[in-house]
Amino acid sequence: MLQELFRIHLFGHEFPIYGYGLMLVVAFLACVKLSQWLGARKGIKPELFVDATLIALATGLIGARLFHVLENLPEYTRGDLSVFQNLRNIINTREGGLTFYGGLLLATPCCILYAMFRKVPILLGMDIVAPVIMIGLGFGRIGCFLNGCCYGEQCNAPWAIRFPYFSNVYIEQYEQGKLTAPIDLQSPKGLMNPHIPPISTEANLRAEAASTTSLPVHPTQLYSAFTAFLLCGLLTVYPSLPHADGRVFALMLMLEGFARYVLEMIRVEPSVLTLRIHGQIYGMSISMILGVIVAAAGVIMWKLVGRLPATGSST
Repeated sequence: MLQELFRIHLFGHEFPIYGYGLMLVVAFLACVKLSQWLGARKGIKPELFVDATLIALATGLIGARLFHVLENLPEYTRGDLSVFQNLRNIINTREGGLTFYGGLLLATPCCILYAMFRKVPILLGMDIVAPVIMIGLGFGRIGCFLNGCCYGEQCNAPWAIRFPYFSNVYIEQYEQGKLTAPIDLQSPKGLMNPHIPPISTEANLRAEAASTTSLPVHPTQLYSAFTAFLLCGLLTVYPSLPHADGRVFALMLMLEGFARYVLEMIRVEPSVLTLRIHGQIYGMSISMILGVIVAAAGVIMWKLVGRLPATGSST
């Protein structure tokens, strides 16, 4: 976890550069370059994908943030805060708080409308965009890791990650009674924020905070990043095989939906649906439900576009 990478001193002011924001920039640049390369292989003007990526970025961020806010509505409608403060928290994305499926659900129809306007074959354009979505998701998940959000459940695996004091997972484990914070770092209201006095001004407290970590958890952000990059490679190679237009995007939906469902089993997400099967109770988060829906949509799309003629080539 490294929320703030460094600070830029400019015109007498300090401007923090956050890991999450930087990875979003890297994701955008990677998406532009990959989409231009894939588009050129199909004879589509590269500049069209620059515009499409900008549209996807803008609408994707709006959709991802809106979905996250709706998913965690109590956090953004707090009675102890004013309307202005709640609104400020809603639009503050510099420390994370974006949901992938929310961005996908809004960006996809917007990009389809743009493709129709520029007379780009819809299914072919969707196939080109499929691996681009995955590479963007991969870098975005690395940003989540740097930010300390989207973490997994507690585990004792050799590769488990311990996040620092006052990180999201540390605060949650403290509030759930899973760990006890050093008495010097506690106040009558709970944990002391390291960004305000006295921790920021007292060397001994700073050192104690720096040496205090959460219990080990699954680095699900890195699992997701690895899976996304793997799918990106697969979806980039698959079009070299004979296939019907649209099946690359359908394959992305199926694999990403399945992978997300599996990943959610070890992520810390609240259940919104409870199923009882043979006496066993299973909880499903919103992302698990959407993962099933996305995978099912991929299967349906695969079947429908399979009736179209194959267009794959060795390019």
